[in-house]
Amino acid sequence: MLFHIVMLAFLALSVRPGEAFPNYKDDYMDEDLATFDYYKGTEDDEFEEGNRTRECEECVPELCPPALGCRAGLVMDVCGCCSQCANLEGQTCDPGQRSVYYGLCGEDMECRPDRSDVEEPEAQCVCLSQDPLCGSDGQTYMNVCKYKEAAYLKPGLNVSDGPCRTEPIIKVAPHNLVNVTGSSIAFLCEVFAFPMALVEWRKEGKEVILPGDDPHISVQSRGGPQKYELSSWLQIEEAGQTDSGTYKCIARNELGHVSATAILGVLPPDEMSAYLKKNINKMMAYDQQDYDRDYY
Repeated sequence: MLFHIVMLAFLALSVRPGEAFPNYKDDYMDEDLATFDYYKGTEDDEFEEGNRTRECEECVPELCPPALGCRAGLVMDVCGCCSQCANLEGQTCDPGQRSVYYGLCGEDMECRPDRSDVEEPEAQCVCLSQDPLCGSDGQTYMNVCKYKEAAYLKPGLNVSDGPCRTEPIIKVAPHNLVNVTGSSIAFLCEVFAFPMALVEWRKEGKEVILPGDDPHISVQSRGGPQKYELSSWLQIEEAGQTDSGTYKCIARNELGHVSATAILGVLPPDEMSAYLKKNINKMMAYDQQDYDRDYY
């Protein structure tokens, strides 16, 4: 018992005032390890949230991996040693002349902030020229950057100024719809053509061009969403069962015409409820429209 008391007294006297435990850093820790800063970047690049930095080793071009399938051309990597694929139009990019995180834009493009995303704007590659070009393949390319992407896959492809003359092409066709009586219904038809197309709506079984003299039907059209496109809507207010049927979007210019149809079903509330129960799984599936075409 006396031995334990003596040992406790010895330990108490060995601790200096203000210390609860020995300073292990000073006692035995290696000086390099003690001063190591995990978040310190390279000498020229300070660590910043959202950016990744790495220390570049001596450049040996012979060891660079081949850059393949680069439709927007080549740019230098973050170390300025190896070539890598440039970013395509619309892809997120690094502003300036150095690739840090997202990469650099290809030739004839610049990295601009995306104004559509107000809260967290990200820079995107934008083509410097937005003039359309007509390809020797009969396709219209909306700018020189889209043409260069296609030329990578089509050796020998040439272009001339302006869009290609073409009969109308329906980019977005109206979809079949089912709704309850008394609801508002709208069909959309998007058309590309040069010269610009005229769009009209008809209902099968009737000769009149809509809206005719029907006060609860209206048609609205405007240019866009892209150059040489026209968007047209057919809207039916307070739809009744007599509005059920097949509707046709017809686009025409001096080179030809094209059409697309959609079926409308207008059901009373009890039949609509039964229809929804029967088709709930189909309605939950999202039919993604293909908006990714770069040329027509």
